[in-house]
Amino acid sequence: MNEVSLIIDGKPVQAEAGATILDAARGAGIAIPTLCYHPDLEPYGGCRLCIVKVEGMRGMPTSCTTQVTEGMKVTTEDDEILQARRVVVRLLLADHPSDCIACRANLDCDLQRLAHYLGVREHGLIPLERTGTIDDSSPVFIRDMNRCVLCAKCVRTCDEVVGAEAIHLVGRGHQSEVGTFLNTGISKTVCESCGECVVRCPTGALRFKEPQPVCETEVKTVCQYCGTGCSIRLGVRRGRVARVKGDRESPVNRGQLCVKGRFGLIQYVNDPGRLTSPLVKRDGRFVQASWDEALDLVAERLKSYRGEEFAAFSSAKVPNEDNYIMQKFTRAVMGTNSVDHCARL
Repeated sequence: MNEVSLIIDGKPVQAEAGATILDAARGAGIAIPTLCYHPDLEPYGGCRLCIVKVEGMRGMPTSCTTQVTEGMKVTTEDDEILQARRVVVRLLLADHPSDCIACRANLDCDLQRLAHYLGVREHGLIPLERTGTIDDSSPVFIRDMNRCVLCAKCVRTCDEVVGAEAIHLVGRGHQSEVGTFLNTGISKTVCESCGECVVRCPTGALRFKEPQPVCETEVKTVCQYCGTGCSIRLGVRRGRVARVKGDRESPVNRGQLCVKGRFGLIQYVNDPGRLTSPLVKRDGRFVQASWDEALDLVAERLKSYRGEEFAAFSSAKVPNEDNYIMQKFTRAVMGTNSVDHCARL
């Protein structure tokens, strides 16, 4: 693609034509604070924290919505820009709950990090009381609009990423909040409980009902709930799976997960009754065996079955290629068309 040359904070930068100033700056290792921006979503320009100065351009445009042009000269930080950003953060803090220690998002909150980054210790304004909706009707997450900063990440995620459009910005002015149609509980909407909105929320306005503990290690694997092949990262704490995240590097799901992948794994993976090794029946009792021993036994037993004595049952939880091999094996090797699949049930 064509590239354009520009100057950011006195540093020559090359960027793809059509890229935004924010993309160009981050590509060059120059930090610009944001709150409503997310790489999975269309630029929004709502928080006004990524404002910059562009030579020859009036005012301070948002870097996430302004495209680069040839020869553009950009200033990402000076006293005036910093002051404007601090005012934005103070205004957000003025009607935001101050019980950070009690908040589930404490130490994992973008607003908290921005206040620290910009050196805002107190907002210095008269607090504005706002009574927002608290909705816990979802089986997996809670909506607390008292902590919402109206970045609209959740709304845009539900629309642009998931396509469910279960929530929208409702109300006007200071009474604006993220809500549902006719202000019903989220469980009565088309919400899929996938949790994509929750993982993108920058504050504690959306939080999972189950705690998301800090994990010691992270293991990359593939979700076993269907044959799509979504990559996941399992957080392990004291030898047990404690949390599940999507893998953003995966070309299959790009970090996205469905309700089963995000919430269904932990319970069955940690279940004490889950089989973790093959079992072979000896003297009327099932005992543990190695994979080589179990597969050798299966291969030996299959030799005595042919034609209609044999039937195969496959699964939707494996890739299409495995299902193809299963039906090919059943028809070509075992000589029968008695093959079925759990997706038919």
